[in-house]
Amino acid sequence: MVSLRYGEGRNVPPTEHHRARILFSEDSSYFLWSNTGFGLLRQIRELDDYEPRYDPTVIKLFCESKSRPAEGSTSGEIDVRDPKSSRRHYGAAYYTSTYTDKTLTPTQVTTGLLDRISAKKHHSLAFLQIIPEHVLAAAEASTARYKAGKPLGPLDGVPVAVKDEVDLDGYEKSLGSPINFTRKDGGTSWCVKKWEDAGALIIGKLNMHELGLDTTNNNPTKGTPLNPHNPSYYTGGSSGGSAYVVASGLIPIALGADGGGSIRIPSTYCGLYGLKPTHGRISIAPTIALAVSNGVVGPMASNMADLELAYRVLATPDPSNPVSSLFQPPSPPSSSPPPPRRDHQKRILGIYKSWLSTPACDNAIEHYTSLGYSTVEISLPYLHEAQLAHALTILTEISTGLPPSALPFLTPPNKILISVGHQTPSSDFLLAQKMRNMLMQHLAWLWKEHPGMLIVSPTTPNDGWRIEDADLKQGVSDADMSLRSMRYVWLANFTGCPALSIPVGMVEPTRGRGEGKIPVGMMAMAEWGDEEGLMEWGRDGEEWAWREGEEKVTRAKGWEDAREWLNG
Repeated sequence: MVSLRYGEGRNVPPTEHHRARILFSEDSSYFLWSNTGFGLLRQIRELDDYEPRYDPTVIKLFCESKSRPAEGSTSGEIDVRDPKSSRRHYGAAYYTSTYTDKTLTPTQVTTGLLDRISAKKHHSLAFLQIIPEHVLAAAEASTARYKAGKPLGPLDGVPVAVKDEVDLDGYEKSLGSPINFTRKDGGTSWCVKKWEDAGALIIGKLNMHELGLDTTNNNPTKGTPLNPHNPSYYTGGSSGGSAYVVASGLIPIALGADGGGSIRIPSTYCGLYGLKPTHGRISIAPTIALAVSNGVVGPMASNMADLELAYRVLATPDPSNPVSSLFQPPSPPSSSPPPPRRDHQKRILGIYKSWLSTPACDNAIEHYTSLGYSTVEISLPYLHEAQLAHALTILTEISTGLPPSALPFLTPPNKILISVGHQTPSSDFLLAQKMRNMLMQHLAWLWKEHPGMLIVSPTTPNDGWRIEDADLKQGVSDADMSLRSMRYVWLANFTGCPALSIPVGMVEPTRGRGEGKIPVGMMAMAEWGDEEGLMEWGRDGEEWAWREGEEKVTRAKGWEDAREWLNG
């Protein structure tokens, strides 16, 4: 692995390879930049009326979410019990219940899981690094707590894993590339440390699309995990390793990162629940974010109870972080039932007509309206131009985190993207931030008109992304498909809003593309700080999608029954 450590300078050691080859001249890179369409922002005269906004963080100090607990309830606690369906994944509550009744121990679960991962190549591809002695030491400590009758809570002993975009002490960080981004001073990202403090067993670091720069998780350098629902399709990215380990049944919860849909896209491709939180809410300190004004981290899980549990621990405010510390602490997790459901009559679903066009999502909307949700048609201006503004911004941010001398070590598509990102004129970057401000002001007006509204859409306009014959060896670069897959998700990143993707249906794969139906996801975007509203919406959709005997979604064809390999 090429050394490029933070805190030690950022120059890749010179080699004959990149002394002898100039990959892209400035002229050719600028030519490519000119063909992206980014210059279209110069034609929008309305941007003259807006100042640039570089950070989309919005902190509501007195957030009166319409999804607060029912009157008479003071806890705001969530239900972390196993979902009531025989066709579901095993959730966190399955593991903790087996520990409590002494059927299994965290050490037994961890040993069995490590053996299973090492025995099957398609499982091991999802991980970039596992340090067995670290995991087993944590498992033994958890086992001792259960033996003493003093578990730390509903995450104690639960196996989880984290995307290779955060820091984990003792582990390397490569961002899915051949370059070493490991911090010189070590350390663990705040949110990951909160999982550790809650007793979660971090099995290892997970595969991702190189630098997080596309939505397939095709990674010729590190390997490409295949979709457990149908191995002829991608898991989605860039948090593809996170999606794989949950969808395949290896673990119930994983950490993803999302700068342009990278939690929500793999969640929908793999039939999972994925939360992109409000910008700035979850601290990753001391980790340095490459996409500082677009990227966040968040949980991915096979059910809403696990998603909420994981989120509430991750979102513990970081007192040393000037942004995270200003957010109100989330409600605590609990194993007790949730408060009674409230009346949905005042919860509004905002619909942008040209976005809502899939049968599965239409059926889901009917379900929500039957519960008392109402719908309202909304407008969203300059979506094409604004998506380009988001792409320009995140590409420029990531490019500034890499020196040109790193280019020879990247895959061909990323060599081009990083070279193009280095060419962004400052004037165009400013225009993109003006566009961000315009959109945020428009959204603020919409939520003033319709308090508590959730803007709903499909998560992606496409039903999965199929793997072509040469993709796994040569890589893939399809800019049109990448932008298409991000059509609905980028807005939450660019404006800092929270968004949740949930599975709502399954469709047949393209003819000749293997067996196994492809999951379809639906997304809701809420006002800044209203993760609670998203959670309630997600629970209502989950109850409908997994209703016993008439499930709209199913476990993956490649799902493994943990009870079988844990019990022998």
